[in-house]
Amino acid sequence: MTQPQSRALSLSALTVLELSPPQMVQCAVDAGYDYVGLRLLPATDHEVRHDIVGETGNTRNTPLKRETLAILRDTGMRVLDVEILRLKPDTDVKAYRPMLETAAELGARYVLVAGNDPDEARTVDRLGQLCDIAAPLGLTPSLEPMPWTDVKDITAGARIVKASGRRNTGLIIDPIHFDRARSSLDDLRALPREYFGYVQFCDAPAERPTDLDTLLFQARCERMIPGEGGLDLVGILRALPEQLPVSVEVPTGQWAKTTRAVDRARRLREATLAVLERAREAR
Repeated sequence: MTQPQSRALSLSALTVLELSPPQMVQCAVDAGYDYVGLRLLPATDHEVRHDIVGETGNTRNTPLKRETLAILRDTGMRVLDVEILRLKPDTDVKAYRPMLETAAELGARYVLVAGNDPDEARTVDRLGQLCDIAAPLGLTPSLEPMPWTDVKDITAGARIVKASGRRNTGLIIDPIHFDRARSSLDDLRALPREYFGYVQFCDAPAERPTDLDTLLFQARCERMIPGEGGLDLVGILRALPEQLPVSVEVPTGQWAKTTRAVDRARRLREATLAVLERAREAR
């Protein structure tokens, strides 16, 4: 599974969202990845919810959690990150403890967090609370700026991370969100290196959407294979720490209708390695 010539690659849950968590683990193994990302809580109300999160104190060990733990143990696959926690105006951060405890049981390192609260001070406070729950579990809740959320870009994200005052937090850079928010490589290079634990990876058309529906559709349903779109992937990689793990996050609704998840994952892995090599040669 290890690529000695390159940095570690992780198969993101969103790339193969039609699979259950145990199936995602097996897919990552079969496609040659070093890590897998798992979606423990759905991102939207329309998404399938898998019964994997146990109750506080792990008193409820769900069958799906047992199955996922077993396949992780049997294959040696590791979990890089889990998704998704949203900080909304009415969020009770303590209610996320079962998810965090489940993430820790699965061996995850990072937890993806979205900021969906227009009150930035409240987001700062709740991110800090989340980090305090996560710290004893060995987890790093990381904020992902997305242009349709209240944390629209890396500048806002970095401001919140800094204000939280916690060491176990940071930012997740996703190329499509970075580009659509019109963030700059200079701003990215200027951020503290310790803010970054891993980077997501995908491609998209160079032309930016002009309406929210298209923006959301591209991001959630129809991204492009790395290297086949118009995003400055090499520039983003060069602006980040060199050895960050890369989470390959490429949802492709049309492709998924005709191609098995494992075959898509293999093709995406090959394409990602090619872009990583271009970035290495450009340094």
